[in-house]
Order: sequence, then C-alpha cells, then structure tokens
Amino acid sequence: MNTIHVAGGVGVADTAMASYDAALADANLHNYNLVAVSSVVPAEATVEAVPEAPDLGPAGDRLTVVEARRTVGPGDEVDFREGGRAGAEDADSKRAPRRRPDVAAGLGWATGPGPGLFYEVTGEDPDDVRERIEAGLDAGGDLRDWDLPDREVRVETAAAAPERFTTAVVIAAYGESEPIL
Repeated sequence: MNTIHVAGGVGVADTAMASYDAALADANLHNYNLVAVSSVVPAEATVEAVPEAPDLGPAGDRLTVVEARRTVGPGDEVDFREGGRAGAEDADSKRAPRRRPDVAAGLGWATGPGPGLFYEVTGEDPDDVRERIEAGLDAGGDLRDWDLPDREVRVETAAAAPERFTTAVVIAAYGESEPIL
C-alpha cells in the first residue's frame, strides 16, 4: 500500500442510497465495502489524484478510505433572505425564492517529509469548501507541528436534480482492497 488514489464522482437517482451508489460508480469505487479511517497519510504513501480509481481488487473486498460525501434530496430546500431578519414586519417581502442547494464535496491533502493529512469538507459552494479545506489542513498541521508544504484539493460539485437525490463524493482509497472474509 504505497499509493493512495483520490477519485471523485457525482450520482443522481430516485433514492439517497442509489445516488450514493451512482456517485461511487462514477469514481469506480462502487464494488467495494468501504471502511472509513480518520485522515492521516502514512509517511511511506504517495497520494495520486486520478479521474477514476483503478481496479483495486475483487468485488466485495474491504477498502480503506477517507471520504467526503454530500447528498441532497427532493425535500431539501433553502430559504434565503435578501435583507431584514426573521419576524421583521416586512420579512416576507424580502425573501428570495426557495431553491434546492447544490452539492459540493471536497478532499484536500497535505504531505511533506513525514506523514501527511487529509481533510474533508462538504457544502454548497465549491470556493467555500476549498477555503475550509485549506484552513483545516493548516490547523491539522499546526496541531501536530508537521511541515506539510505539498498540498492539493479536489472538489466535486453538481446542481441538485429536481425531484431526485444528488450525491457528490471525493474518496481517498488506501492501496489495494483486502478480503473481508
């Protein structure tokens, strides 16, 4: 396990789980049992961003991952106010139309001469997701007093599909899969 592959995808389907499965398929990670770990990159690992994950072993195997995932569905709407405050006399006239939130899932990684870190963030705005990833990597490196000069970020985004579920994922897959039984 010297290479950690970072891949992302987007899926749309009639249920939340089916949209997640479709997003995993878009990243070529849908045939594994994913086991999430916290976010430390082993010192001997190389992190490689790829358009989709390569074949990492037989279907049904266990695959160690760090994952950023966001799903929105038909009932997820946001009411934005253009001014005023809730309960104000003219608040109804200052409401923007309700809208479906977009999906953004991001994963950043920072490496250096020793171990490194992943940091995962989700939200609606890809720029906000990137900023929060950078801040998280800074905080994680400072906490550990690690020199992490090499950084990359991957963000997957999609507009929410009307009356369906939409999922965005970015996944760091650690090495090859292993038999689960």
